Amino acid sequence: MAIEYGLNEEQEMLKTMARDFLANECPMTHVRELMEDETGFDPELWKKMAEVGWLGLVFPEEYGGSGMNFRDLSILLEEMGRAVLPGPFVSTLLLVGMPVLAYGTEEQKNEILPKIASGEAVCTLAALEEDGDWWADSINIRADYRGGHYVINGTKLFVPDAKVADYMLIAARTKRTENPEEGITLFLLDTKEVYGTMSTLLKTMDETRKQYEVVFLNVPISAENILGEVHQGWPIMKQIALHTTAALCAEMVGAGEKVLEMTVDYLKERIAFGVPIGSFQALQHRASDLVIGLEYSRSLMEWAAETIKENDLDAATAVAMAKSFCGDTCKKVVAEGIQMHGGIGFTWDHDMHLYFKRVWTDDNAFGDSNYQREVVAKTLDEIHQLAGGGRWAKTAGRLTQMG
Repeated sequence: MAIEYGLNEEQEMLKTMARDFLANECPMTHVRELMEDETGFDPELWKKMAEVGWLGLVFPEEYGGSGMNFRDLSILLEEMGRAVLPGPFVSTLLLVGMPVLAYGTEEQKNEILPKIASGEAVCTLAALEEDGDWWADSINIRADYRGGHYVINGTKLFVPDAKVADYMLIAARTKRTENPEEGITLFLLDTKEVYGTMSTLLKTMDETRKQYEVVFLNVPISAENILGEVHQGWPIMKQIALHTTAALCAEMVGAGEKVLEMTVDYLKERIAFGVPIGSFQALQHRASDLVIGLEYSRSLMEWAAETIKENDLDAATAVAMAKSFCGDTCKKVVAEGIQMHGGIGFTWDHDMHLYFKRVWTDDNAFGDSNYQREVVAKTLDEIHQLAGGGRWAKTAGRLTQMG
């Protein structure tokens, strides 16, 4: 598949508009205000994001959307990373909105997607449990069929934006089989119409995104609320992970580029021994390494977004490669940014730690860089097996060792 890197005129306009909007509507002072709020949610900002078309960006016009594609969405997410945007954008659009668009019934799409696009609904996914792993065998809460409906019992952890969610997509086990990927069902829960749920705010690294423990106690839910097919929820979960991982790559690149800009500005302004510290060759070399790493990261991120946009068969490999490189590179960028700022970079009042926490949290979500390298290595190993040996064997071996 041929990739056209860079942005067209319409995408440049989207990027410029997004940067201006976030600078005006969600400056760092507001980010810090939302950090102190238990929900981390600003309804007024959410409505404004709906008015400029962000919440329905990738939905068809028939559902109130703009009909744009995943590459366009990645541009928006990159700008959100630069702003360390708090709130439920990723949980609403990536974790629920896009899965409903792809797998929902017409009734489900007509009910939920226009509400997301208009800013009337916030959504989230309840997937992780006690071990915190994104594996099929980690999903153990039960959804038992009784008296014409399902009853959900169990506890979910690290549920983003649960306190403000109007709809919650729940991964539950409806059947025990030898293959843990079978017997998982996804339920769309209207949180305003049920009883038996209790959410507790968790202390997490990135306080700009609130995560909760959610307990389900005999929560009834109709079979009509199943997303996709009963017992067949895991393929949808894999698709959610694929899209969200690519989205987080864009966010990390945006955060990394903002940190680099802040760091270069500081190197020009900070005076030591009568000269700007940016004139010291050692710091110039370190900053140059970060520039190169971010350029590679951007190329991989754009490739991953393009493969998703085109429904390319290589999308899973492209996303894994992007995440492994973006994660390592952007973590290095934010760490070096703090170091090159010196003592002030370690203070609470400086914004550096906000970017550091966002990037590290993004890297850990849906499999960190080491996990993604294993995914790539396994893919190369499969190619090697199909090709009957050759140079792929050495490449796969090296990648496995790196992981």
